[in-house]
Amino acid sequence: MRFPWRPLALCCAAPGRRASSSVPEGIQSFVPTSSTIDAHALEQLQAFLSRATRLFVITGAGLSTESGIPDYRSEGVGLYARTDRRPMQYAEYIRSAKSRQRYWARNYMGWPQFSSHQPNSAHLALQQWEEQGKVHWLVTQNVDALHSKAGHQGLTELHGCAHRVLCLGCGAVSPREDLQKRFKALNPSWGAQAGGVAPDGDVFIEDEQVLHFRVPSCKDCGGILKPEVTFFGDTVNRRTVQFVHERLAESDAVLVAGSSLQVYSGYRFLLAAADQKIPVAILNIGSTRADHLAEFRVSARCGEVLSVIQPH
Repeated sequence: MRFPWRPLALCCAAPGRRASSSVPEGIQSFVPTSSTIDAHALEQLQAFLSRATRLFVITGAGLSTESGIPDYRSEGVGLYARTDRRPMQYAEYIRSAKSRQRYWARNYMGWPQFSSHQPNSAHLALQQWEEQGKVHWLVTQNVDALHSKAGHQGLTELHGCAHRVLCLGCGAVSPREDLQKRFKALNPSWGAQAGGVAPDGDVFIEDEQVLHFRVPSCKDCGGILKPEVTFFGDTVNRRTVQFVHERLAESDAVLVAGSSLQVYSGYRFLLAAADQKIPVAILNIGSTRADHLAEFRVSARCGEVLSVIQPH
């Protein structure tokens, strides 16, 4: 039986301390424009976190854009704003071998860059808060393993982790890095011209370039392999959702960092917090679906804010 709330070592490298305190120029293009941090809002957040003794944190793609990973929804710079491309749907992946071939070809090309991304100052700040006993539990909607790389322990990867691969036939889970080696062995002379980076570890490739790309099956049962992530149109495991609700009920404050909460899988926990009268603060560039549920909102980069807060 696989327990979805337990950190799995194969989803990440050993905990590291590499971080960026500011956003490098090459990464800047994925971070939406934000105004100067409002001093009053910063004081509000400091006071809010100082009062909390069992903080529940929800993070989203806005936390990882500062590590160089693009997101879907950021105004002006997200995938939806930059292109007419849309992410793979679960139903399409399941029913179409050609769709799986296209998905894995793009993922194979993008994996070396995606897997090399490192935690930024926001990830490391949250890990330090956990060490200090401030963070009771952290739930991330991201699949990039950056919280694990930062050394965070009390962690639920709500949408899974792209560093793991699941067999839809027998349920075996294996490291994504192992699959990369199998791709290389099956496609020794294959190559393609990438046209840009997408949010979930792949790159843009024209369809005609993937016609001869070979995709392996499960070594154990011959089943279909899929990243152990929740695709669009799929649902989060019910046991995982229940576990997160239990951790929320044990908490006395909620901080949202880097998420617009447009996807219901994360938004539901804000609704539950409101029902339980648990105070909420939101740190995100731009409005969110849960603004009306928050005591206040800070519109700024997560790394800039979290790295200067002292939540004692």
